[in-house]
Amino acid sequence: MTITNDDDLDGLRAIGRIVATTLQGMARAMEPGMTTRDLDGIGRALLAAEGAQSAPELTYDFPGATCISVNEEIAHGIPGDRVLAAGDLVNIDVSAVKDGFFADTGASFPLGGVSPRILQLCRDGRRAMQVGIAEVGHGRPLSGIGNAIGRFAGKRGYTLIRNLASHGVGRALHEAPEEIATWPNRDRRHIHRGLVLTVEPFLSLGGHMAKNGRDDWTLYAEPRALAVQYEHTVVATDRGAIVVTLPG
Repeated sequence: MTITNDDDLDGLRAIGRIVATTLQGMARAMEPGMTTRDLDGIGRALLAAEGAQSAPELTYDFPGATCISVNEEIAHGIPGDRVLAAGDLVNIDVSAVKDGFFADTGASFPLGGVSPRILQLCRDGRRAMQVGIAEVGHGRPLSGIGNAIGRFAGKRGYTLIRNLASHGVGRALHEAPEEIATWPNRDRRHIHRGLVLTVEPFLSLGGHMAKNGRDDWTLYAEPRALAVQYEHTVVATDRGAIVVTLPG
């Protein structure tokens, strides 16, 4: 989507606030002993209270309102009977639509006490996203996002999952420009004013690719390793990026 007027931006900010608030609400409610289905139910209720619909459910018939991935699962985890425990690393991905506008956000959260290495991975994962967002602006190369994230990750000894990319969003959950690399690349496309896209690197302790599990939804790192994902939906302007997935 390309933002062309204030009404479009207002609509995108509205759904951005909703998914951000839902993500934070789920994170606050998360506790050991609850199932991922329980947690997803909280997210569903928060979206419904705002008049929003789950984008993956609506678009792809995903079996859940949100994606919840735990430990070895790195993306697209199906909410179900898995019981959360202290020490888990939980990724929550929330995307939704309201009034024809789509927004997408996500974050990884340690549940209870985890090792200093995992805490650092989470801090660096969020920073990697911010490094990528800093490369968004009118006229700038799309390759700048992944190249900057790659430099950041390489200096700190991390790997990046190289087949889970950022993407255009706004009037659909996934739209042009598709496959925006969050790893070093030579993409020749450029960002234009008003472009709406996600920035969502997957920073890992050794994984390089995402591989399907038995349920055809849940993804795992190959080779197996922990990974974190942090994601915002942003709009490109002459002065940089406007982040729309922020709680009000």
